[in-house]
Amino acid sequence: MDKQYLIIHNYQTLYDILYELKNILGFEIKFVKNNELQINKLNSNELIISKKNLKNENQIILNELPIELNKLIDFLNINFLKKKIKYQKDIKIGSYLVNFNTRKMFKNSKYLTLTEKESKIIAFLKNSDSPVPVTKLQKHVWGYKSQLETHTVETHIYRLRKKIENVFKDVSFIKSLKEGYRIF
Repeated sequence: MDKQYLIIHNYQTLYDILYELKNILGFEIKFVKNNELQINKLNSNELIISKKNLKNENQIILNELPIELNKLIDFLNINFLKKKIKYQKDIKIGSYLVNFNTRKMFKNSKYLTLTEKESKIIAFLKNSDSPVPVTKLQKHVWGYKSQLETHTVETHIYRLRKKIENVFKDVSFIKSLKEGYRIF
């Protein structure tokens, strides 16, 4: 869950105000009209704000007006944080349970403590529908802007595989394919 998005539904004035502050917000903003909103296709990193109830768990109804702008921004950031914590708690990946808040990976009665990078690698691979090339991991997990000649990704994945093998006796959690890495 890297970038977070606030979808402002049919509330142009609020969008205009927040757009002026976009450089200091901790999230991105989008404006959508009724016919553009696909409520059933929201990502886990999106919140909707609107005046009416859309019957979606990712929605914030803004009906207590006026509201101080700093309180609104704090309220939105708190909701994004709650969503992130909920999203990262006890995620099932194959036969494992991974808690990204505590950075622990469980299977049966055994567990493994992950580093921050290891948990980011697992989360990114889990959320990918296809094999992930090294360059994509460099960009999204390490934040590298250009392609670098480095073996950082391969080294981290090698060490992560060894940890998983030592604790869980599993040598196939992360697969190396021609196109990149993948969790099955």
